[in-house]
Amino acid sequence: MRVHLTFDVEVWCAGWDRLDASFPSAFERYVWGRSRAGDYALPRNIEILRRHGLVGVFFVEPLFSFRFGRPYLETIVRLIQDGGQDVQLHLHPEWQDELEPPLIEQNRPKRQNLTAYTRAEQTALLKAGRDAVASLAGTAISAFRAGSYAANRQTYEALADVGITSDSSLNASYDLSGGSLGGPQALREPRRICGVDVHPVTVFDDGLGRMRHMQVGACGFAEMKQVLDRAHHLGMPEVVIVSHNFELMHPGSTRPDHIVERRFEALCRYLAAHPERFEVGAFSRAVQPAPGASAGKGASLRASAAATGLRVCQQLLRRVA
Repeated sequence: MRVHLTFDVEVWCAGWDRLDASFPSAFERYVWGRSRAGDYALPRNIEILRRHGLVGVFFVEPLFSFRFGRPYLETIVRLIQDGGQDVQLHLHPEWQDELEPPLIEQNRPKRQNLTAYTRAEQTALLKAGRDAVASLAGTAISAFRAGSYAANRQTYEALADVGITSDSSLNASYDLSGGSLGGPQALREPRRICGVDVHPVTVFDDGLGRMRHMQVGACGFAEMKQVLDRAHHLGMPEVVIVSHNFELMHPGSTRPDHIVERRFEALCRYLAAHPERFEVGAFSRAVQPAPGASAGKGASLRASAAATGLRVCQQLLRRVA
């Protein structure tokens, strides 16, 4: 079974009113994560992956660099590539009305999600972002994730227009597709849309019966292990796990979050210990179900009440740590 450890790499300035004043400290926090214990943003994630011999997919958001300069984006791309990891494209189009010159004609008012743009506008934004990342990475960009998991059918038409062949934007727990891509089950299963191979973020029902997506900062290791084991048992072709460049830090601070750090370390250790079951890497090819397997089509993934209870306790500890 393929396992994709994916990271959305982005920089935020806590609002749009004082961008130029806020950016330097925001870049330090989101990209480096400086702390007394070391650098806990990109460098720490990459260090853990490398120690366990794993390759993650880093979806890099480039539009901020059209405002603040190419060297900042280059720093991000170099960190990822020097760590032996895969660089791909992420896009938060709400940056576009902050840019001069504009990337599209109708750049105001601010529109947060890619689904609020026409196919032509999405194509223009995707092309600008693709070219910015590819020129620094020195390789073609082949995979994409939309900011806020906001993708519709026009997004896939635009991806095909710019030659991006894989996507991991769909998330059944954050459905912003406007009904253009089918019902809830269609947002869970790998498929092809407009010639683009679609790899949805894996979702499951936790021990309280609530749908959750597989995110390192929001799921316990026990939950993630149970979902991985169940997906493998069902013959599912892949599991897609999400994180961010800043998830190993406490929200809104530069303090390391050691609970999430240990959780991510345990996840990587488990995957590395079972290469016969889990093939961890990039979106290098279309999903092919195992011969004779049902591929888990329509199956439900669940975590136990005990696993969810442990995660809830950890979340409470994180608030007082």
